[in-house]
Amino acid sequence: MTEIDITQKEPIKKKKSWKTSLADFLFYLVQWTWGLTVNLVGGIVFLICTKIKGYRWQHFGYAKIVYIPWNAGGLSLGLFIFMKDQHKNKKWTYNTRIHEYGHTWQCLLLGPLYWLVIALPSVIWCNCFASYRKKNNVPYSAVYCESWANAWGQKFSKMKQTPEFK
Repeated sequence: MTEIDITQKEPIKKKKSWKTSLADFLFYLVQWTWGLTVNLVGGIVFLICTKIKGYRWQHFGYAKIVYIPWNAGGLSLGLFIFMKDQHKNKKWTYNTRIHEYGHTWQCLLLGPLYWLVIALPSVIWCNCFASYRKKNNVPYSAVYCESWANAWGQKFSKMKQTPEFK
């Protein structure tokens, strides 16, 4: 089994070529047209968090991650990911970056449907079923939108989550 390097902060950058430049352009074009509603909300929150509140952020593939001092997990709004800063568990931080990046790609596919197909079920699953999951030992990825985010996050970041990540 290959060792997973949880110190890796972001996906390995692709070599620049006309093909990768075209892919980058098309990715952002689709996100800012088809996924406009999600990215507009995310962009406004990003500006408030980074320019007014001064929270730190980093690039992660095509996305930007903002680290917020809240007592919660992560939230993806298109190209913008918001997640807990300084989590005591480094594996959690590593895995959550990948998971939330999967939601970025779901937004690319679903555009305005992201709110209904991904965001709403995810918010309900996260906030209304926490005690159910804990009591019945049900993984967070048991619902379709979360397992899909894990799969696509790993696929498009080319980073593997640690086995115990649920």
